[in-house]
Amino acid sequence: MNITNKTILITGGGSGIGFEIAKLLSEKGNKVIITGRSEERLQKAIAKLHNVVAIATDINNPAAVNNLVARVNNEFGALDILINNAGQAYYFKLDDSNVNAAEKAAHEMQTNYISVINLTEMFLPLLKVSKEGAIVNVTSIVAFVPGINIPTYAASKAALHSYSQALRYTLAKSTDIKVFELMPPLVNTEFSAGIGGENGIPPQEVADDLIKGFEKDEYEIHVGNTANIYKLFLSSPQEALNALNQGR
Repeated sequence: MNITNKTILITGGGSGIGFEIAKLLSEKGNKVIITGRSEERLQKAIAKLHNVVAIATDINNPAAVNNLVARVNNEFGALDILINNAGQAYYFKLDDSNVNAAEKAAHEMQTNYISVINLTEMFLPLLKVSKEGAIVNVTSIVAFVPGINIPTYAASKAALHSYSQALRYTLAKSTDIKVFELMPPLVNTEFSAGIGGENGIPPQEVADDLIKGFEKDEYEIHVGNTANIYKLFLSSPQEALNALNQGR
């Protein structure tokens, strides 16, 4: 897939994986739009980037999403690639009596799954008229094997993995839109600080692998250790579960 001279929207683009993806794609001559809830964080991000525009948006707010879609239509008139990267995670174990797991799960499912479906649906009309449209859903290694310290986050990413497969199959039947799924392991970002992110891979590695996935039309991109866990999962789900959660 060609990834130059395109208009690209990245949610959660002000930091971490989203920022690194924006950096690489903007350097390839694309028009990049980044979104996030914090205007301050977005402005700091675009000060370090070139050919990138920031639109502060809460993807869980219907009015804010409507405004985002309208601005992209009015100011750019096109959208070629939608990258659903924004996420939310809580760090806890299911046997912790001091935690309201259902409440945390509701927040994670809204941000990590339902908002993605809504945003995708809202931007599909623009993506359908692109000469080479694409959607990227950022899931995780835990979409295959849950991390016991992020159990409901893992469940939301498993839901997004299933949705991504169904979306890919459906759109292939009726459109030319390609659906990619980017599946990193633990990444060293501010987002993952509460779950040992300092032990993770750098976010630049995730961005690099996405670019390679685009170039190869590799629709399910297993970054770093995700590839090994996936292979183990195929042979023994229990062994994969034990390996991912060793020492936890």
